[in-house]
Amino acid sequence: MPAFSTPAVLLRRLDYGDFDLITTFFTLEKGKVTLIAKSAKKSTKRFSGILELFSALEIVGSTGKGKGLPVLQEAVLRKPFDGIRADFRKISYASYWAELINNWMEENFKSVSLFYLFQHALTELDNDRTPANVLNILFQMRLLNISGLKPCLNRCSYCRQDLDTIKEAKISVDLQKGGIVCGNCSSASPSRIALSKGTIKQLLWVESGRLSKASRIKFTSAALKESTEFLEEFVPYHIGRQPRSLKFLRQVRDG
Repeated sequence: MPAFSTPAVLLRRLDYGDFDLITTFFTLEKGKVTLIAKSAKKSTKRFSGILELFSALEIVGSTGKGKGLPVLQEAVLRKPFDGIRADFRKISYASYWAELINNWMEENFKSVSLFYLFQHALTELDNDRTPANVLNILFQMRLLNISGLKPCLNRCSYCRQDLDTIKEAKISVDLQKGGIVCGNCSSASPSRIALSKGTIKQLLWVESGRLSKASRIKFTSAALKESTEFLEEFVPYHIGRQPRSLKFLRQVRDG
C-alpha cells in the first residue's frame, strides 16, 4: 500500500509490545485499514492524547517494511467527540456501531456513504441533538441498506403480499427469510419477533429518508422498543457475528 492521507475515525486499538499500538481506522479514502502506530504510547509529539476511540482525525499512513503492517506516520485531530467519551451510555452506543462496522467491512473496502453515516451518528450523539436510542435505530437501518442486507419490510417474505394488505396488527419477522411474514404464512415461520404496521412504516422511512430529517423522527415508546429489539436481533444475525459490545450496551441502557 503506497503512502496515503485521508479523513478517518478510530474504530479499535490494541497494545502491541511495550510502546506500539495496532490501530484500526474507518477511512474515507481507503475504507477499513489497520496500521501500526510505532512508539505511540511513549510519544509526546506525534500521537499524544489523540488516538482515542471514535476520534475523527486526518491520518497519513505508509507501507511497512517487508510484509509488516502499514505504518501510521501522522495523525491530526479534527473532532475529539469528548461528549461521547465522558458518558458511559454514549460510549456503549458508539462502541456497538464501531464494532458493527469493523465486523462487516473487509480490509481496504471503501464505503463513502457508511463513513458519512458514522460521522453523522457520532456528531449527533456527541451534541445531544438526537436521542441515542433513535440514532441507534437510524444507524442500524442505514447500515443494513448500505451493506445490501436490508430487511424486506414492505411485503411478505414468503408469498409477497403487500404490507398494506396484511390484516394483522402485529406482523411477524422471520430472521432467516430476512423480512416480515403475513398471517397466512406465519405457520411456516419460526419467528419470535413481531412489529406493528406503524413501526414498520417508520423503519421504512428511516431507511430511505433524508439523513438530517430521519434523525428527527419521533418514535413512540412502543415503537422504540419494537424497533430496538428487532434490529439488535436482525443486524448481528445477518452480519454473521454477535458483537461483544451489544451486551455492554444492553447493560448500560437497560440496567
